[in-house]
Amino acid sequence: MAEQRTLGGPSVVVRSGSAEATRSLAAHVAEVARAGDVVALRGDLGAGKTQFAKGFARGLGVSAVVNSPSFTLMAEYRGRLPLFHLDLYRIAGAADALAGGLLDERQQSGVTVIEWAERLDGPVGGSDLEVRFEGSGDEVRRIALLARTDRGRPYVEAAQAWLELAERP
Repeated sequence: MAEQRTLGGPSVVVRSGSAEATRSLAAHVAEVARAGDVVALRGDLGAGKTQFAKGFARGLGVSAVVNSPSFTLMAEYRGRLPLFHLDLYRIAGAADALAGGLLDERQQSGVTVIEWAERLDGPVGGSDLEVRFEGSGDEVRRIALLARTDRGRPYVEAAQAWLELAERP
């Protein structure tokens, strides 16, 4: 049975001063990933979405080099769970994603991480975890993690645990 997508749930805000910190956060939250999860990444160009995807892949045990699939639109990686990494920057909307075969039943076997997830807003745009990035360039990033379903709650809890570890002297 499909899980109901909700408008909001628990959230946590993290500040990241480097690409490595963003990757570390993502690797930590990926440890709670389950097959069928969908993670939506939202933010401006250069905000850290791809760095988050790289860290998430590391947390799943992916050994391959992870890059933004801007021109291929989707890359699949093998780890503890398959990772389906989508970059929707170059598509116009949900119809393009569906027509291009970017969303299919294979993704139920792994975790789908979607950069530029706002391109899927609407009936197919549901996610379990939404990650919003603010800042770019040399700015400290503000990264907000929001559980959109009950499946998203463990991610928020893992991010909170990472934050508490990072703040220890």
